[in-house]
Amino acid sequence: MYDQPLEIDFDPYKNARNIRERQLSFGRARDFNFDSALIAVDDRCDYRETRYVALGFLDGRLHVLCFTETGTGIRVISFRKANYREAQRYDSAQTTR
Repeated sequence: MYDQPLEIDFDPYKNARNIRERQLSFGRARDFNFDSALIAVDDRCDYRETRYVALGFLDGRLHVLCFTETGTGIRVISFRKANYREAQRYDSAQTTR
């Protein structure tokens, strides 16, 4: 999806909370595997911007990355390990590809 190195932007306070609660820095989105990710538009609410939810791998484990695109990369909104239901959805989508 992204051929060039991504510029990763995020709220430093949300990142600090994510590190504290989930031991996962938003900066690690740089290492997220977008090539094999399942990416969908998050249209559950009117966010006044296009948000995406991606299910993909980081360090061999499935993660959920919520982001929006910027002119030079992405802005991370949330980032966490995928739960069982999300892993099932990813597996199901991969078998139908």
